[in-house]
Amino acid sequence: MPRIQRILSFFFLIAVVLAALQCARRGTPTGGPKDTTPPVLLKAEPENLTTEFKAKKIKLYFDEYIKLEDVQNQLIVSPPLKYNPEVSPQGGASKYVEIILKDTLLENTTYTLNFGQSIVDNNEGNPNSFLTYVFSTGTYIDSLTVSGVVKDAFNKKADEFISVMLYEIDTAYTDSTTFNKPPNYITNTLDSTTIFQLKYLKAGKYAIIAIKDESKNNVFDQNTDKIGFIEDTVSLPTDTVYLLNLFKEIPNYSLKTPNYAAANKIIFGYSGGDVKLDIEALTEIPDSISTLVVKDPEKDTLNYWFTPFEIDSIIFKVTNERLRKIDTFTVKTRKLAADSLMLSPSHRSKINFADEFYITSSIPVVAIDTTKMAIFNKDTIAVNFKAQLDTAKNRMLMDFEKEADEIYFLNLLPNSITDFFGETNDTINYRLSTGGYADFGNLRLNLAGEITYPIIVQLTDAKEKLYREIYVSEAKTLDFNTLEPGNYLVRIIFDSNGNGKWDTGNYLKKIQPEKVIYYPSVIEMRANWEKIETFTVLD
Repeated sequence: MPRIQRILSFFFLIAVVLAALQCARRGTPTGGPKDTTPPVLLKAEPENLTTEFKAKKIKLYFDEYIKLEDVQNQLIVSPPLKYNPEVSPQGGASKYVEIILKDTLLENTTYTLNFGQSIVDNNEGNPNSFLTYVFSTGTYIDSLTVSGVVKDAFNKKADEFISVMLYEIDTAYTDSTTFNKPPNYITNTLDSTTIFQLKYLKAGKYAIIAIKDESKNNVFDQNTDKIGFIEDTVSLPTDTVYLLNLFKEIPNYSLKTPNYAAANKIIFGYSGGDVKLDIEALTEIPDSISTLVVKDPEKDTLNYWFTPFEIDSIIFKVTNERLRKIDTFTVKTRKLAADSLMLSPSHRSKINFADEFYITSSIPVVAIDTTKMAIFNKDTIAVNFKAQLDTAKNRMLMDFEKEADEIYFLNLLPNSITDFFGETNDTINYRLSTGGYADFGNLRLNLAGEITYPIIVQLTDAKEKLYREIYVSEAKTLDFNTLEPGNYLVRIIFDSNGNGKWDTGNYLKKIQPEKVIYYPSVIEMRANWEKIETFTVLD
């Protein structure tokens, strides 16, 4: 065989082997990328935006097999029909959706059918979000629009998929309509922008709201949904661009059924924010039994502590003094272990110069003995400190001056801390260290512009978790010193009622949440940096 033929034969053999390997690879399932593409509408019969509409049946054809999810609640027809359309397929897959109209349509009227997120692809459930089919029984399509922007009242970034709704203000409309009836018109911000536009609207007067519709039922659920609203009536036509601030309301007062959480604790969960509840045991309890009711610092829960005793059940009367509402519960005993004293330090190794050190208790603390506590530095020199109880948060604060590049040893001898049941701690030793000043950065923040005081200036991390805050009642320079290297956001809360915290809004009471603004850019801090930023506040 000539040399050239042998070479060609060799390369041909290599090509065959590679092809075989490639085929083998193709035969091995890898799963591939997940399908995230929603079904695409190819055509409609009659065509979308048809005028002089007389059909009783509509068909929408898609590029892949689809199915319907909760279409009975998701589909919104405007203006509303007396009888809901019949929509298929129900419980199966198809490449088209069929809508049969059962009502006699009004003359010279533009109708919109908004499918919400009910049309999804058959395999992955990707929705064709808020697909709208429009037709008119008259000679033209209503062409008015309303546009605007949705933002979060507190967070820098707004949620995705916010529903923006228009309710026609007629004789049947009240503010509570949004709790139990779908809107006349609806659109959605989807996941790529906070801008919205409602189209194909008729002239009239409307109420506009936005909700983060967690249940996807097109009504406002106070317990789960955020809401934003405009106080004024929207009169169409209009060229106004509306801003809707989304916030989570404090739910209306309600009391959960109390239950045993431990042999020595019954929990009373509630909603309604800062409410004052009086808990009284109607069952006769022996005089030897001690009881204590304290607020859980982390949750809307009252903890009813008591020294355990033998009883089948306890009857409680719970009184909301402000609302003059009384509830009665019977709580049956459960076989549970009793909660015991557990102490948790706020820091376990390093501590910043600006940080508080505290010890949180699992059971209410009733007494501390500072003569059994001590703090020493690395040279075993005693360090002055002050200890005090914070009963609202069920913790003990230990305040002491912190030096750079120092090590501190915190010693708690037995009986330093006594809880409600008379239990005390064993010997506890903590070791804390500080870094050098060069390990941190210092930020000076100057405020400019028209500012109405008081305000709360907060420094957060990139995920908006609170890091530091300063309450400001008058114009001054703000110093955030010894900051860990990293990226920070600056948030200003306009504390209009002066209570030292951000207050949310209330839709029915037409109360907007307190104003919150953010510094427009992320502030990077590095070790050994001195940085000055000016925050110009614009109204």
